[in-house]
Amino acid sequence: MPPRLFIRALSVGTLHLGALLIFSAAALAAPCGSGTFESWLEDFKKDAASKGISAATLQTSLAGVTQDKAVLIRDQSQKVFTQTFEEFSGRMVPPRLTRGSNMLKQYGSVLGRIEQAYGVPPEVLVAIWGLETDYGVNIGKFPTIRSLATLAYDCRRSDMFKAELMDALRIVERGDIAPADMRGAWAGELGQTQFMPSSYVKFAVDFDGNGRRDLLRSAPDVLASTANFLAGYGWKRGKEWEPGSPNFAVIKEWNKSEVYARTIAYLATQLSRAP
Repeated sequence: MPPRLFIRALSVGTLHLGALLIFSAAALAAPCGSGTFESWLEDFKKDAASKGISAATLQTSLAGVTQDKAVLIRDQSQKVFTQTFEEFSGRMVPPRLTRGSNMLKQYGSVLGRIEQAYGVPPEVLVAIWGLETDYGVNIGKFPTIRSLATLAYDCRRSDMFKAELMDALRIVERGDIAPADMRGAWAGELGQTQFMPSSYVKFAVDFDGNGRRDLLRSAPDVLASTANFLAGYGWKRGKEWEPGSPNFAVIKEWNKSEVYARTIAYLATQLSRAP
């Protein structure tokens, strides 16, 4: 994946999934931060309509959207992550081992079919799932479209977040998630393994066959989409994932932080050894 555009402090860990792609500067009619947020949003709606977003989606998704000052505060107060691998893994891995082992058993059949399809071992997928959101327990409560619109209007990374906002509308447009249900982390990450909208559009799959790519509620969709992401970045079927291996390089495409990537690999190894 191209270089990251910003570094966010790791709490549960979400430095990944295309959130930080560097986008070309395709400016809308209203530059970031100019005029009122409302006038900027009206110009954004016109641009979205010109790119094929329907009037119905624009109405249900953007009507009444306002800036979220709490998002700006979080964005502007980010700190560099300084924990060592020993500190971070020691805090994150032990509480997730028992439930992770249970998830491997509960979803064993699904995980087996996913490994057949994408080549990614169950332990790696469950490790990412556990570290990102405690197996779907903590997916975030920020309204995604409001967060993205707030960050797009702000001038720090406007082009990036305008593109993410457009992709969030595409997710609504194709019927995967209703706007009211689209909630996640403050920077726009969605679902049980925290996909940015751009990665959701590119990698989300309907593995449970219900006609929607639902990364909020469907564990089969979540796990298969995560596997599809890793496969898309070159996961080697049947190969190791420890630091120094080609598959560890793929894990670092999920999360550029060496400490976080090592913790994914470590938790996956521990799960592979569980009774």
